[in-house]
Amino acid sequence: MTFAYPHTVLIGFDFLKSFTSAARTEYEECTPEEPPSCFAVLLGTVEDGVAHVAEVEFATNARASDPTAMAEFSGVITTRFGPAYRNPCRGFWCSSKDLLRIQRRAEHQRLDILGSVHMHPDWHRIGPPAERALTISEHPTPMDRYMFDNTRYPVNMICYLESIGGKLSSALAAWGPPSEEQPDASCPRLTLRFAVD
Repeated sequence: MTFAYPHTVLIGFDFLKSFTSAARTEYEECTPEEPPSCFAVLLGTVEDGVAHVAEVEFATNARASDPTAMAEFSGVITTRFGPAYRNPCRGFWCSSKDLLRIQRRAEHQRLDILGSVHMHPDWHRIGPPAERALTISEHPTPMDRYMFDNTRYPVNMICYLESIGGKLSSALAAWGPPSEEQPDASCPRLTLRFAVD
C-alpha cells in the first residue's frame, strides 16, 4: 500500500497502556548483558494527513534465529553501528510468522500496517559501562534511523522508559522515515495526539 505520509498520529490511551505495561515487564527483567526488547506493530488508516491507530499487535523477536536477520546484524549493522550489536539480544527483527499473521489480521479488518512502536530503556544508566556514553531517549538512534529508512513505514513510535527517583516514567514520540531525496536528513517528528473517549 502506498501512503501519503501523515503529519499527525492519533492513538488511544488503552493501546498506550497495553504497550507500556509490556515494556515495563521487559525493563524490570533486563540485565546489562540482556537488553530489554518490546515491539509491536501498529494497524490503522491514514486520512487527511492523520494516522489513526486502531490496533496494536505485539510481535516476537527473530533477531537471533532468522538467518536473514543474523546475516544483516553480523555484516551491515555491526560494521555500521559497532560491536555492541554482536550481542544476539541487541536489536529487534520482527518474526516473519508474526508479520504474516498481523498482515492477515489487518486485511481482515480492512486496516493497513502503519508502522511500529518499540521501547528505549535508559540504557545509559542500566546498561554495561562501555555503552553508557550515548544517552538514549524517545528520539531515534542512528540504528533506528537506519531501520526506519529501510522499512519506510509512515509511523515509527518510540516509548522511552526512565527511572526517576525510584519511579519508572515514560515518554512517547512518533517519527516518519527520513527523506529519500536527502539521504542524511533526520527523521521528521510527527505530532502525537491521544484520543479521548
